[in-house]
Amino acid sequence: MPASLPTKLDGVVLVEPAVHGDERGFFVETFSRDAWAELGVDAEFVQHNHSRSARDTLRGLHFQTEPGQAKLLRCPRGAILDVAVDLRRGSPTYGEWEGHVLDDERHRQLFVPVGFAHGFVVLSEVADVAYLVSSLYDPDTERGIAWDDPDVGVDWQVSEPLLSERDKTAPKLAEIADSLPW
Repeated sequence: MPASLPTKLDGVVLVEPAVHGDERGFFVETFSRDAWAELGVDAEFVQHNHSRSARDTLRGLHFQTEPGQAKLLRCPRGAILDVAVDLRRGSPTYGEWEGHVLDDERHRQLFVPVGFAHGFVVLSEVADVAYLVSSLYDPDTERGIAWDDPDVGVDWQVSEPLLSERDKTAPKLAEIADSLPW
């Protein structure tokens, strides 16, 4: 059973799994439906994604509207700062963020529920990010908010991130708040 670690935002779950290693390498269980259910995660995952990015690449802050998309993330190569932003308008932590380092040493994993924006920045020379999602990718429901929105105030720990054109022009949270489905 993975060890659950403290998080700030309700619904976000951070775990550190047991890593079994010796001189040959290691083994780590990266997903067990029953173990995650015991931690309150009942999402049914339907797709597995994998990305590779160079140092200082920032991807986010992204989310899917209806039906929404929960994500279970890990970093099997390198290190990232993984960030979740609460977009649930009735939540006491609406507009707040939290970030956790995910890397290939501690093998921590982060669950980001529906109703949150998600993004990460690469802290190592290169990083692979693998994640399960609860709904299939649909470009018609994909949205984002500005990575540098001062009202959200994420501390990305990099001064000049590498960004996609889409991420450079994403709107601030206040500009889209009335259109959020949560």
